[in-house]
Parts: sequence; structure tokens; C-alpha cells
Amino acid sequence: MPEFPYIPAEITVHLGPPGSDAPNVTVPFQDYIANVASSEIYPTWPENAIRANILAEISFALNRIYTEYYRSRGYDYDITNSTAYDQSFVNNREIFENISRLVGELFDTYIYRQGSVEPLFAQYCSGTTVTCEGLSQWGTVELAEQGLTPYEILTRYFGDDINLNYDTPVQTLVPSLPFKTLRPGDVLEEVRTAQIRLNRISNNYPSIPKIYPVNGIYTTETENAVKEFQRIFDLEQDGIIGKNTWYRILQVYNAVKRLNELDSEGLTLSEVQRQFPEVLKEGDTGIFIKQLQYFLSVVGENIDTIPVIAIDSVFGPETKNAVEEFQRLYALPVTGIVDADTWNTLFNVYRGIVTSAPEYYTGTPVTPYPGYALSLGMQNNEVRLLQEYLSRLSETYPEIPPVEVSGVFGTATRDAVYAAQQLFGLPVDGIVRINTWNAIADAYSDLIYGEYAAEGQFGGSTLSENPGV
Repeated sequence: MPEFPYIPAEITVHLGPPGSDAPNVTVPFQDYIANVASSEIYPTWPENAIRANILAEISFALNRIYTEYYRSRGYDYDITNSTAYDQSFVNNREIFENISRLVGELFDTYIYRQGSVEPLFAQYCSGTTVTCEGLSQWGTVELAEQGLTPYEILTRYFGDDINLNYDTPVQTLVPSLPFKTLRPGDVLEEVRTAQIRLNRISNNYPSIPKIYPVNGIYTTETENAVKEFQRIFDLEQDGIIGKNTWYRILQVYNAVKRLNELDSEGLTLSEVQRQFPEVLKEGDTGIFIKQLQYFLSVVGENIDTIPVIAIDSVFGPETKNAVEEFQRLYALPVTGIVDADTWNTLFNVYRGIVTSAPEYYTGTPVTPYPGYALSLGMQNNEVRLLQEYLSRLSETYPEIPPVEVSGVFGTATRDAVYAAQQLFGLPVDGIVRINTWNAIADAYSDLIYGEYAAEGQFGGSTLSENPGV
């Protein structure tokens, strides 16, 4: 799900019940709503009744799209034209002129419940041949004839705690599926989204362990929760989040939150608000810019056409130029803006450079940041390298406790990371991100280079006239 709902430029409609062997059609969203309204209500109704019905139809469709109701089930469409499940849509039908005009005014407005983000699942029915808990289409006529406004009509059916969101932006429909498979060590917005959803699902399925903190870092706790979710729902228990696991988590999350029901638990802003930027561009500052510059610098040291830039956490002209050169080299749109495609390509190139080095490092030089965070429970060669650096630092810095070089990130390694972060003035959280890795690696490098002084260099021992003194 995006942070906020938007109006899709187009919507894909399945011309039959879910799962049936029927064709799909893709039409502009505004045309779709005009078709639905022309198929379900009469153009001779009072205008306020027509407006109330159009708003309900828009919200219903946007709820299906925003929650990826059908996409999360593996279908290649957004909604069906079966009135048993969705809304009536008659392909290529005639559109009533007044309905077309009203839809043109209203298509970027939807209903939402106060305190929630998602478009309301504005359930409705005819109110004559079929009745339901939501809006009665024929009932809106009577209310409009009594002089009620469209909003007042809607509150009669959906409650006084609803609002209308106006001027919703229109954009191309983008699936929520992450641009890469999520694995231990990843630090991404999509990881945080999965953590939030798994924690909520665990209320209904208590065997799924809670993840704390919810911070977008794919920790061992996250991996364990994913594995248990996969076990419960008969998925491969690999502890990573690919397409099947991502959409199954979304489907179950929607179900336990009742997001596709009138009495939805609702999505709060804190559940969908992004912590990580969607794009990085000139003028941006902060840790994500620093990590971008670090990746670019390592790539630039190995590829002549990419300039080596300063790592100053400021996305200035030099950083933009380096991004453009990278995009040009790897056949990406040359925009100077780092979107998901550019970041993913840069990360893969960076990882290729790092992993092409010897499997295990001793002495100097130190290896660059591996590109992902290291945390409690992880087990790999990068953890082994970290432990080697910490073990050597502990001989010089008594604040850092010694650790066994085992490749397993246990509590002793975490405690050593705590101490190193405290020593080097970094946030103390026990997680090795780029700043922590670089501080530890730089200090290790300084010690190693100091030990292996060049021939003829002062060795550090005191000279005197009497050697025995």
C-alpha cells in the first residue's frame, strides 16, 4: 500500500466473477466510474442522490485498489464486474451525459473514516430487491428529496465519523511488491511495512513472534516471524519475503484488519507513513545520502567513468553528476534522481565489487560496508569480519569487550558493538549500519597500518644512550 491513497490513471476490470475464464479490460478510472454509475443508478434521480452514489462507488473501487484485494490473491486485475462481489460495469455501454459531468467533478474525491487512511469500503445495494448494511441506492433518492446534501446522505448510512478527501492526486497504478526480495540485513521501507503487518497478524496467530523494534531492518526476529507465518500458511519456510510471501502477508493483514469490510479496524497514519525516502534528489541531506555517496565512491574507485565524490551527506551537484554517469553507464533514465531502479542497480553493482574480493579478509585493507545492516542473530562472513575488527580494537580500547571470531552475531558481539558505538559517538542500538561499520573499520585500519610501519619508519620505541636503561 502507498502512504496515501491516490486515483489510478487506469483500472483493470475482469468481465466476470473472480477466477472465471473471462477477459480483462483496462480503462481510465474516470471512465470506469461513469460506466458503473450509468449501469447502477438512474440519470433522472435527484442530483444529490446521484452524487452520493458516485462517491460510494469511487470509494468502493479505491478500497479494492488500495488494499490490492485481487492482486494479493494472484489475479491480474483490480476489480470484477460481478455485482455479487463488486460493481456493475458494462463494457462499451452508453454513458449518460449528466452522470458523465458529475463524475468529472467527483472522480478524485473519496470517503474515509476519521482516524483512518484507507478509502472506506462503501458497501451499497439497491435497497429494494437486495438489502445490506451499507448504503441503499433507492434510499438516497428519498433523502435527497428531503433536501439532504450528498455528505448528509452518506452519514445516514456510514456514520457521522466519515470525511471526504478532495483533490486526490492521479498517478499510474504501482503495485506494492518490493523491487527486490527482502532478506536478513535489508534496511528498507518495505521491511518496516512487513514488520507492522506481521505484528498485527500475530494478534490473531499468537505463534508468530512479535518483532521489536519496528525499524525497517530485517533482523533475526523478523526472519523468525516470517518463517512462522510461512509455516502457518503453507509457504516455503525460507525466511525471506518474495512475491508469494509478500502478497500472502498483505492478504491476511487485510483480513484481520477487516479492511475490505464496512466495519474496518482502519489503517492509521503511523501504519503507512514512510520512514525512508522514495527517491533521493539534489538538495536532500542525511544518512541515506551518505550511504548513496558511499556506494557511488566505491563504484567510482573501480569504474573509471564514475567520478569519486566526497561523502558529506549532502546531495549536491557532484553527487548528481555521479548519479547521472552511473545511470548513463547502466542504461537507466539519466535524471540525476535516485529512484528504486537506480538504487537497486547501484546496490547490485556495489555488492558485486564487495563480494568479488577474497572470501575472508585478514590484515589490510579492510572491506567496504557490505551494503546491509548487521544485527543480533545473523550469521555470515561479514559478521566474521566485524568480529575480527572488534577483537583487534578490544586490545587497544578497553571499553570494547573482546569477542570470539565465529561469524555468528551473538549477544557478546552486540555488546561489543554497543561499546564501539558509545566510544565513537554514534547512536547506541547494537545494529551495524554504514556509520558504525565505517567507524569500526577505520579504527581497525588505523591500528593495522600503525603495526605494519614502512621500513625505516620510527617504530615507536624510546632511544637512549644506555640501551639497558
